[in-house]
Amino acid sequence: MTNSDQQKIEELLTRGVEEVIVKEDLKKQLESRKKIRLYLGIDPTGFDLHLGHVVPLWKLKEFCDLGHEVILLIGDFTAKIGDPTGKDATRVPLTDKQIAANMADYKRQASKILDFEKVKIVHNAKWLSKLKFEDILKLSGQFTVQQMIIRDMFQRRLEKDLPINMQEFMYPLMQGYDSVAMDVDLEIGGNDQMFNMLIGRTLQKAYNNKDKNVMTTKLLLGLDGRKMSKTYDNFVGICEEPNNMFGKIMSMKDELIDQYFELATRLSKIEIDSIKNLSTNPRDIKARLAFEIVKLYNGEVAAKKAEEEFNKVFTNKELPTNIEEFKTNKINYPILDLLCDTKLAPSKNEAKRLVEGGAVTIGENKISDWKQEIKLENDMVIKVGKRKFIKIKIL
Repeated sequence: MTNSDQQKIEELLTRGVEEVIVKEDLKKQLESRKKIRLYLGIDPTGFDLHLGHVVPLWKLKEFCDLGHEVILLIGDFTAKIGDPTGKDATRVPLTDKQIAANMADYKRQASKILDFEKVKIVHNAKWLSKLKFEDILKLSGQFTVQQMIIRDMFQRRLEKDLPINMQEFMYPLMQGYDSVAMDVDLEIGGNDQMFNMLIGRTLQKAYNNKDKNVMTTKLLLGLDGRKMSKTYDNFVGICEEPNNMFGKIMSMKDELIDQYFELATRLSKIEIDSIKNLSTNPRDIKARLAFEIVKLYNGEVAAKKAEEEFNKVFTNKELPTNIEEFKTNKINYPILDLLCDTKLAPSKNEAKRLVEGGAVTIGENKISDWKQEIKLENDMVIKVGKRKFIKIKIL
């Protein structure tokens, strides 16, 4: 029997949730104490999990904690095609070796949230690789070309006269067939997956005469208010070093505080309201937010140390306790080369932009000339922005 606590069910259906189809049906199932089978599908395309990625993983954990049957589906077959969602070009398919390596890394990271003694892992190649041509014809016969072409990413490509691969048309059908093969009651995914999940709802009704419910989770924005992405460098990875996590969260826009408390912490609404009542200073509230997020993934001791380190560097204006070293036998170093070689800048163009923007300091001196050659000294500290430091070690 499952836990049918009304308060927990309500939070399950609302916190971090964008939409539920059909909410009343799912609520009745949960209140009946019937164990439901649900899943989240991921294509192991090789990424570091950030706070935005794990919103649906936390939702899986909530269902698991209430005693339901939770499945993490690995799209080892669909990854060879590539989900066209949000893409303006056909994705490069992955090899079996890449998929295996990516999945191992994904599981390692996801273990910070999910207990894989309780969460079942399955692979869709188990059934998709066995479909015969007549099965595929039956599957594709459930939908029209008009239904598929209405997808926004396909419409964008048509407008730009870009190609649409026939395999990409088949991708939603294959993802949808996962629901049939596992005979599930519910699928969870990001709100960008709604089209694919509704395909699965249609197929589950056609094949198994069952109404599969769909739950989409909210989108957590990046630290600067744009989509959370490595491209924008506005993400917080769940496996990042605690000091980096703390510092990044402290740099976020104040208007995102509420969203981060809801989607990136496990604090109750009462606890969140209590924190906000203690102070009206956004900095103080963000400090508690940063503490809770670091604690969630690294433990309380690490969170306390990260807070102390942040106060040391940003409040007391002292150097960090531990600074990464860059070892070299050079004495004279062009500043752009130095920033790139120390990984303080990803490219010379970016290094030049940082220098011109006044973001580069060596010792007590701000560097303003991107053509300058730096005479290195042992234990010299280079600072870029507010959080990046490197100490020079002359060999």
